[in-house]
Amino acid sequence: MNSRLGLIAALAAMAWLAAAAAPAACAPTPAPADVLTFHNDNFRRGSNPHETILTHANVNPKTFGKLFSYPVDGYLYAEPLYVSQLAIPGQGTHNVVYVASEHDSVYAFDADGSNAAPLWQVSFIDPSNGITTVPSSDLSCDNLVPEIGITGTPVISLDKQALYVVSEVKNQNTGDYTMQLHALDLATGAEKFGGPAAISATVVGQGTGTDGGHVSFNTMRANQRPALLLSGGMVYLAFASNCDLGDYHGWLMAYDAATLARKAVFNSTPNGSEGGIWQSGNGPSASGSGNIFIGIGNGTFNGDQPNPTEYGDSFVKLNPKTLRLLDYFTPSNQANMQAKDNDGGVTGALLLPYQYFGSVAYELVGGNKSGRFYLLNRAAMGQFCPACNDAQAVEVINAGGKLFDAPAFSHGLLYIGAVGVRLKAWQLINGRLSASPVAKSATVFGYPGTSPAVSSNGSAQRIVWALDVSGYASADPAVLHAYRAFNLSELYNSAQASGSRDTAGPAVKFTVPTVANGKVYVGTQTELDVYGLLPATP
Repeated sequence: MNSRLGLIAALAAMAWLAAAAAPAACAPTPAPADVLTFHNDNFRRGSNPHETILTHANVNPKTFGKLFSYPVDGYLYAEPLYVSQLAIPGQGTHNVVYVASEHDSVYAFDADGSNAAPLWQVSFIDPSNGITTVPSSDLSCDNLVPEIGITGTPVISLDKQALYVVSEVKNQNTGDYTMQLHALDLATGAEKFGGPAAISATVVGQGTGTDGGHVSFNTMRANQRPALLLSGGMVYLAFASNCDLGDYHGWLMAYDAATLARKAVFNSTPNGSEGGIWQSGNGPSASGSGNIFIGIGNGTFNGDQPNPTEYGDSFVKLNPKTLRLLDYFTPSNQANMQAKDNDGGVTGALLLPYQYFGSVAYELVGGNKSGRFYLLNRAAMGQFCPACNDAQAVEVINAGGKLFDAPAFSHGLLYIGAVGVRLKAWQLINGRLSASPVAKSATVFGYPGTSPAVSSNGSAQRIVWALDVSGYASADPAVLHAYRAFNLSELYNSAQASGSRDTAGPAVKFTVPTVANGKVYVGTQTELDVYGLLPATP
């Protein structure tokens, strides 16, 4: 047994070295603690390998717990983001955590609790003039309640000192709905680059909602659920719908990060219907060469026809400048998936490190609602083969439960948190996943499962963090769990401490913990909760 664990550790170390040496996207190098985008990087791996404070020894109920909370004005679906050592005019230098709410507010808080009030707060509503968030009742949809404002996780550019975020508002005087892309100054919250920019698009098509030759973006129906992506000087925004109601399509739009001008548009079903891009809140992914990868939900598919245009239930690769389709993978049972609402692409695409010793160098993993998880060749994704039983994929594994969350990857282990089962880890060796999980948590996660995150100091002190948000519908607290990464044995959970010392705010589904500089940030319905090492008692 010890020799097997030693082999796994050695292989994991080799995988980490491969990841470190793999080509990376061109971007300014952030400070070690910074978290600038959903799941830490454009590969969407959910790993922070620069965590030097939190260890297996000090993450326990005696020395680790809830430090403080900041009240907010709406649900926090967006993952908290973090910038270290930022100068704030008139307030000195701070580590800053940014959160965005469904009440259309963006907050910049001191990340260490030294300020009781926000460093700054920006609101995109103006009720006195009839500009409000969108009431959920307008859409006859209870996925986002009681209001819709900011849902997708923003993205930060250190180079441009800007936070990019999408807001949605309703003009109560006219009944109009508006979505806007903002670029906010990191230090002040002021609009930059002449923003905000109104979001709109039209493509050629005969699909649902067509005017007879064109399909236009429907602001009221659209749901900007996926995290934003910043890559190659472009900000990418993806859209699904609210509750799959009405005439809708999946959209991906590219905006110039310096001018906020729209540069390219992709519609997943221009001659059909549906095909929303929601990815359980995960964002579009970008490879080192800049290609964009997204997962598309239930919708029209005609990849088996000449000149295909419809890509429901598929993972697709797109040109970063034009958003022209380059390649795709569609499960062999797409028609059955569509009939049973087993959305393809529901996890988003996690791009794996370069595989030096495997037959396939560049791979991605992603799953659908049914629980099937696909390991794909990014250079030749397999497209559609109805008679192949998914043999066009490099490998297929079963997560053991339905999937509604993003996976994480760190040092040779892939972590998946499906519904109604334990958090599980699969080993990646030479570009292939182990036939069965190599570790499982004791915790069973109810709907919607969990999107884990991993912290480590290089390859040491690896900890998997996961939120149990299954009580979101009844406003029960979120529960933060911490596990040893190699065997998923539990170090800590926020329900262990006596009394209410570590109790988080009411849970929000699909939320992801952010780990940075010795602290863990958890968004809830009413507050941002911050966990870390407790003050020493005399």
